[in-house]
Amino acid sequence: MADKILVVDDEAEIADLIEAYLTAENLTVYKFCSAREALACAASTELDLAILDVMLPDMDGFTLCKKIREAHTWPIIMLTAKDAETDKITGLTLGADDYVTKPFRPLELAARVKSQLRRCHRYNPAYSGPPDPDPAAGTILCGGLALNAKAHTCLLEDRPLDLTPTEFAILRILLENRGLAVSSEELFRQIWRDEYYSKSNNTITVHIRHLREKLGDRAENARFIKTVWGVGYKIEDQA
Repeated sequence: MADKILVVDDEAEIADLIEAYLTAENLTVYKFCSAREALACAASTELDLAILDVMLPDMDGFTLCKKIREAHTWPIIMLTAKDAETDKITGLTLGADDYVTKPFRPLELAARVKSQLRRCHRYNPAYSGPPDPDPAAGTILCGGLALNAKAHTCLLEDRPLDLTPTEFAILRILLENRGLAVSSEELFRQIWRDEYYSKSNNTITVHIRHLREKLGDRAENARFIKTVWGVGYKIEDQA
C-alpha cells in the first residue's frame, strides 16, 4: 500500500510540483491550500507524513504543526523561507522532524520524505508485521529509561514519553552507543541518510534540547544526555 503524504501549501504551483515528484515515487498525496482542510484530512485519514508550509492563509504552519502533534506522531517536514533561522528552530521545537528551505530542489525534498518514511517504517510496529512474542525483546534499559525500538515505545520511570520520530531515533542511537560520544554529524547522517552536514546546521541541537526537556534533563547537569564539548553527545551506562 502506498504511503499517504499530506501536502499543505497555498502556492498552487509549489503544491503541484511537490505532488508530481511524490506521485512519481509511488506515494499518495493529499494536497490542500489551508490549515483547516489539512486538519480535517488528518482527523479522517491514516497519514504517514506531512509537508507544511509556514505561510498559510488561515493559520501559520507552526500552529498547524503543533495541532497535528497533539494527536499524531508521523513525521512532519516544514517548508521555511530561505535562511530564516528562526523559522527552522521554531518548527523543530514544536515537533517538526526536518525542514527544507524555499526555493528547494524537488528531488531533495523527495529524498528527505523517503528518508523519514524509511525510519518510520523501521521503528513503527504498524509496519513490522505480527507482534514479537516477547514484548520486552529488544528493550534498552538505562537507569529509569526503557526504549523498545520494535514496539516504538519509550518509558521514563514507567511513564510513557511522547517523542517525535526524530527524537526517538536520536535517543535510540545514543542508547545503542552508551558510554560513547556520538557526533552531531554522525547523528545527522544516520537519521537523514545524508552525507552533507554543515557546522551551521542546528537541527540536531534543537532536537537534543527538546529531548532533554522531555527527559527532565538540564544541559549543565544532565542525568541522561550529556554534552561532550567539541565532539557531540553521549549517554552513560547507569546502574
